[in-house]
Amino acid sequence: MSDIRLMQGNEACALGALHAGVRFYAGYPITPSTEIAEIMAEELPKYGGKFIQMEDEIAGMAAIIGASLTGEKVLTATSGPGFSLKQENIGYAAMAEVPCVIVNVQRGGPSTGLPTSPAQGEIYQSKYGSHGDRGAIVLTPSSVTECFRLAARAVNLAEKYMTPVILLTDEIIGHMREAIDLEQERKAAIYDRKKPVCSPSEYVPYAPDENGAPILAPFGTGYRYHVTGLTHDQSGFSTMVPEKVSETCWRLVNKIEDHKADIVDWEQIHTEDAESVILAYGGVARAAWEAVEMLRAAGEKVGLFRPISVWPFPEEALTALFPQVKSVFVTELNAGQMAAEVQRVVGGKAKVDGLFVIDGEIMTPQEIVDAWKGANK
Repeated sequence: MSDIRLMQGNEACALGALHAGVRFYAGYPITPSTEIAEIMAEELPKYGGKFIQMEDEIAGMAAIIGASLTGEKVLTATSGPGFSLKQENIGYAAMAEVPCVIVNVQRGGPSTGLPTSPAQGEIYQSKYGSHGDRGAIVLTPSSVTECFRLAARAVNLAEKYMTPVILLTDEIIGHMREAIDLEQERKAAIYDRKKPVCSPSEYVPYAPDENGAPILAPFGTGYRYHVTGLTHDQSGFSTMVPEKVSETCWRLVNKIEDHKADIVDWEQIHTEDAESVILAYGGVARAAWEAVEMLRAAGEKVGLFRPISVWPFPEEALTALFPQVKSVFVTELNAGQMAAEVQRVVGGKAKVDGLFVIDGEIMTPQEIVDAWKGANK
């Protein structure tokens, strides 16, 4: 039995989060993410959940942190300048190890920029936007079905590693419509965060489990502990003891880096015989896939490499293509943010070129083909 519907990427994001168990949403409406808030406002009451429109983006992020500490799975959505405003509280959630999911439907910038036009300018901000060192999980869908699937996976990863997770989509994917089989997608597994099994008197809130993540008891269940954005020890109280500071800060990094095999995701097409790959993600990957087909029809040995997890970046999968692949051509709606990461990963093993568009327009397959040919004469 199937349940096939035509829907927007933004709608699929909301439904995927609901499937994974999200029961609290707080945020502030901002184009082009607003449909996520609208759908959550309509759907959450049906599940016994809560929706609240906050006075600004900062408050929206703060509210989901508070709700998450009560044990709820939480979501907020934003774009552009709203994502910038959320950064301080994203850092707080990372330090306090509070699971939450932030959907960022990217648009043109900087500042107010182009509210209804696509862009991919928050690649680095999604990892480094809040100050300090920590691991980051950032997923990026390229279809409506992936919006559902990755929204659910983002919730699962947030709950498993007790960390903020970012679903980095864009206006193209957020507003496009495709058919999706909801019955099939609702078979996806759901992960619920762990709860303490010891008595309240024995409870140590920030003692890590096998994933390096703490087991935080929901507020109001009889376990009392301290939550702070200050660097803290396993008790949750702040510390400046160098050994304790180092232990906590490295754990924030390593609970992600040590589990990349569980987190990293990518897709590669026609790479078996490829001598060149076009690397693309999000909405641009759709045009890049068509460009690859056009080039292969013309006899060129070209493949597609699509990061699904932007952070951690699937560098082992990319480097496994060398020395067979001699060039990597990066296509993105920014001035070359992912290309800089690809340059680091490739490390001189292949030529790296790219097509970078920041005019608010989508990238066409023919533009990619022409640019690839120009770079590979």
